[in-house]
Amino acid sequence: MNKKIYLLVLIFSISITAQQAPASKQSKSILILNGTAHLGNGKVIENSAIGFKDGKLTLVADATTIRLQNGAYDITIDAKGKQVYPGFIAPNSTLGLVEIDAVKSSDDESEIGNMNPHVRSLIAYNAESKVIETVRPNGILIAQITPRGGRISGTSSVVQLDAWNWQDAVMKENDGIHLNFPVTFNQSGWWAEPGGITLNKDYAKQVDEIKTFLSDSKAYLGAASKDRNLIFESVKGLFDGSQTLFIHADNELQIVDAINLAKSNGVNKIVIVGGFEAYKVADILKENNVGVLLRRVHDMPEYDDQDVNLPYKMAKILTDKGIIVGLENSGAMERMNTRNLPFLAGTCAAYGLDKEQALQLITSNTAKLLGIDNLCGTLEEGKDATLFISEGDALDMRTNLIYNAFIQGRKLNLETHQTKLNAIYKEKYNQK
Repeated sequence: MNKKIYLLVLIFSISITAQQAPASKQSKSILILNGTAHLGNGKVIENSAIGFKDGKLTLVADATTIRLQNGAYDITIDAKGKQVYPGFIAPNSTLGLVEIDAVKSSDDESEIGNMNPHVRSLIAYNAESKVIETVRPNGILIAQITPRGGRISGTSSVVQLDAWNWQDAVMKENDGIHLNFPVTFNQSGWWAEPGGITLNKDYAKQVDEIKTFLSDSKAYLGAASKDRNLIFESVKGLFDGSQTLFIHADNELQIVDAINLAKSNGVNKIVIVGGFEAYKVADILKENNVGVLLRRVHDMPEYDDQDVNLPYKMAKILTDKGIIVGLENSGAMERMNTRNLPFLAGTCAAYGLDKEQALQLITSNTAKLLGIDNLCGTLEEGKDATLFISEGDALDMRTNLIYNAFIQGRKLNLETHQTKLNAIYKEKYNQK
């Protein structure tokens, strides 16, 4: 191809796929009136008044019980007949770490090595990812960006999904370290034709390696050393309580061993990620104040003798046991499927939880487990004005239709690459 033509094609390609400009900082105060506000803490205000200024919520009240002065807010949005929600939170996500799986240079979700607590996902986060803009129209406005691979994958951070770069996006830096606990057995085959199950003969050895790493780190941090060890230093937050240990484990034995191992080494802030068999050890979870980020509930049971609807019921079972439960969406095409997070919560509502409890799975509960509940997760005065207005029930794919969304008070552009293409081809074929 002629170099000039190639350059023009490249420039054109960049221009049509460029990132949307993030919204400007909130300059005018906004009042949302008459909508049904789902606060994210189990409460609902049928006729609400939600006000925010300078990126923070300044008013959350029943509109029928208050009196506002004329001009108290610069802009008023009438949300009569609409639903108002806090922004949804996607934990254990690789949004912004991979753009195209088949393009190696756009894949930055893992590092070589086995013990990588010092690897920080935040600095690899690409705020300009085209995938990010596709999740916001379903209400996902916050995500925990989490590395993959190895025994200890690295350190995650929490970001808001409307920014020029990771420095602008970060809400909580280095919130936790992610440990992939050894599996107790291995299964051959694949999902459509599963093979046999064999015990992991190296399980005890692999658990001992984690135990040794934690004890060595603790010893290093507790004594002066001439030689610096950045890997050991990076886990300091696990021992002083400033970071959470996110343990990725599904099996009953894995979960019990992981909790005992962490506790015996002085790690007290623990969250189980995945937790397929967490319901079997709910009492241990409750006793140790351990929450669970349930893996994608749109799934099948692991064993032939399990209830076919078990994945859908897990959130209800654990909630009834007093466990703080959130939802994560790891698995096949995790980034693309992040947009479906609200509908996972909707399924949990269809199988036992009431709608407000299901909403908490992706708002206040997840905020608590990530340690950001002082900033978001509920509609409360003083918290970030990260919220959206939906035409209907945001947990139902038939009525989840968002027409206004705000992150820290900034009004978002909800256009995506797909909506632009939709408009183009509607015009081409003269459709309304």
